[in-house]
Amino acid sequence: MGILQTVRCRTAESAGKLSKHVIKFGSGMGKSYPGHLFLRLGSLNCVNYLARKLGIGSIIITGTNGKTTSTKIIILLLAKDADITFNYESNTINAIVTGLLTSKVDLGVFEYGIRDIQNGIPDTVSKIVDPVGVVYTNISREHSQVSGRENPFEEYLKAKQLLSTPMKRGVVICNADDPRTTYIGKNKEQDTKVTYYGLDIDLEDKTPLTGDVFCPLCGGNLVYSKRYLNHRGIYECSECGFNRPEPDIKLVNLSLEKEKWSVGLMGEIYNYPTGKNVKIDFQVQVPAFGVHNLYNLLCAVTTYVSFTPQPMNIEKTIIDTCNALDLSILPPGRFEIFSSGDKWIGMGQGDNGDALKANIQFMMSYFGDELEGNTVFIYTTPDEGEDEIFEDHLISLISLNPRMVHVVPGRESVTAAENYYNILKESLTADFYPLSYEDMDKRIDKIQELVNESSYKYIIVSGCGPEEYMWGNLKSRCKSHEKGS
Repeated sequence: MGILQTVRCRTAESAGKLSKHVIKFGSGMGKSYPGHLFLRLGSLNCVNYLARKLGIGSIIITGTNGKTTSTKIIILLLAKDADITFNYESNTINAIVTGLLTSKVDLGVFEYGIRDIQNGIPDTVSKIVDPVGVVYTNISREHSQVSGRENPFEEYLKAKQLLSTPMKRGVVICNADDPRTTYIGKNKEQDTKVTYYGLDIDLEDKTPLTGDVFCPLCGGNLVYSKRYLNHRGIYECSECGFNRPEPDIKLVNLSLEKEKWSVGLMGEIYNYPTGKNVKIDFQVQVPAFGVHNLYNLLCAVTTYVSFTPQPMNIEKTIIDTCNALDLSILPPGRFEIFSSGDKWIGMGQGDNGDALKANIQFMMSYFGDELEGNTVFIYTTPDEGEDEIFEDHLISLISLNPRMVHVVPGRESVTAAENYYNILKESLTADFYPLSYEDMDKRIDKIQELVNESSYKYIIVSGCGPEEYMWGNLKSRCKSHEKGS
């Protein structure tokens, strides 16, 4: 780096750090403005100047679902053993740079959302941040249109893959149970260390797959001997033999109770700071928060064991952290189950097929066969051009077969919502409430009214909609009503 470039980077760093002190942090631009200012005064190349100051390096977490929850747990674990900087929820390059604008620390832990190559610039981010870890939660169909352009699933998968493509050091962490993340991992095994995590429990998703799942290597049919959650499970291609690798770390011995779940963690994985393998084998207690969050827990544990500079603390740190977990770890829109009088309500965002199905499976893990004939579903629809998401949702709704489906627009287009309703009512008993996006309070009022006045014992409210603006407010109001009634 030349003298002028060094001066430019240092000037941008000073301005960015100063802005962190004068901006009150919270949701919105507070998490990204210092990074935005740094990039305006400096350049993308200056990001590497910041990244090189980390003692160990940066870890970037991406995927379709579970990024925020996984990142939060990773932060809780690593913060006990190392000095870290981090960001979550505000998942942009500006937010990553804001996290890098800090005093010298060991590790950066950054959530990064990627919808497409043009907006996400994943390979560029990887080159300038130069991460020592890229972590994949799962990859499922999402956002078939981005910024008015078609975003085919193949391009979406490619965008995720590009985040780890430039890596020549460190560890790529992949969900072995997801054929798409396994595909990414297999392509990186010659370049760098790849660690796989997965489930090994007596639990199976017997409901239909949402969306077509083909071999990512040859396009052939995947045959599943077991599915844990939608397309995640134990699989093998009938044509080329591509299959689920044996996980380096597994979640085993699941015991389900209403309030707490007991799970075992077992495996041997590579620890990057020491360059040695580490074995783990012990039980932990976690909140009863669904199979999808078990994946998030396992992802976080795998990342922690891979990057803690103090591997002698692993068992105690994981057990203590798990004992302290509660549902506040979940983002404001995520699915929760709570009671109101003699009703049980499952409520939260399900803005792609995989997420909504996970919500239904979570409800079924609580109540099982009791849901049959006793359930109403309040469904908030995708937007115009999101037909694939609706198709996935519809498969899950038909499989659940609720007594009634109340359809409410979830995103901006009321016309699209009505079109989805007209398709849905051919298979299920349903009604429709054409409430506008601009008056979100009326949508929330109507959904709350439908919950309060329902005669059914079990109510599921899920689908699309703004995470905090709609789902956070809706859950808060329904819980407040519950306490006040």
